[in-house]
Amino acid sequence: MGAERLLTGQGLGVTVNGRELLRHIDLAVERGRILTVIGPNGAGKTTLVRLALGLIRPTEGTIKRAPGLKIGYMPQKLSLPESMPLRVKRFLTLSSADRSTLQRSAQEAGITALLDRPMQGLSGGETQRVLLARALMGNPDLLVLDEPVQGIDVNGQSELYRLIVRLRDEHGCAVLMVSHDLHLVMAATDEVLCINQHLCCSGHPDTVSQHPAYLDMFGKIDADTLAVYTHHHDHEHNLHGEVVRDGEDHRHG
Repeated sequence: MGAERLLTGQGLGVTVNGRELLRHIDLAVERGRILTVIGPNGAGKTTLVRLALGLIRPTEGTIKRAPGLKIGYMPQKLSLPESMPLRVKRFLTLSSADRSTLQRSAQEAGITALLDRPMQGLSGGETQRVLLARALMGNPDLLVLDEPVQGIDVNGQSELYRLIVRLRDEHGCAVLMVSHDLHLVMAATDEVLCINQHLCCSGHPDTVSQHPAYLDMFGKIDADTLAVYTHHHDHEHNLHGEVVRDGEDHRHG
């Protein structure tokens, strides 16, 4: 018996004002697996996310969600005006979560030490973890993460991807992740969809990285560059990018 299908799209197409944004896209998001959508700027990745979230309807094809599907969404970025100071704890409680849920999600995302900090004073990596904590608060079946490492340095990217994998394992949820860069997510995904308005190729990341359609768009990735993201670490990094050895508390710095 196969894994539980949480989200299925068949022949998806979106046309707006005569402009074709997506055509003939198939996808299947299964519980316990990480599916990463990659493609160049303007490829339709954001449109596909909006379809998954139910914010728009396809003009072609069908999309089906499992009954009662709970989705946690992490946007690509967050813009807050400087004139509206907002502490992390208050930002998280805007979703009407209770205190125990807030504390659990903050601990899982490694931001307990940030709860009394102003949102405007956070680093890029800290902000992304706060957004991830907010996505976790509804105990979702599916996490939708739009460019989750936006504005984070390489060490922070590696640590955040490992956190996403750990959360998938602990919650048994599915993850639909969007990226523009396959080599950054090589070690953190089960399956890749490479799109450029249409489906260019799909499969295991090792296979996609060698597919002619992928190479035409992005060029060949140097093996040494890939190794940075696929080897096993004997350490992790905290929120500040500092090395933390196994067994130490790396969540709060």
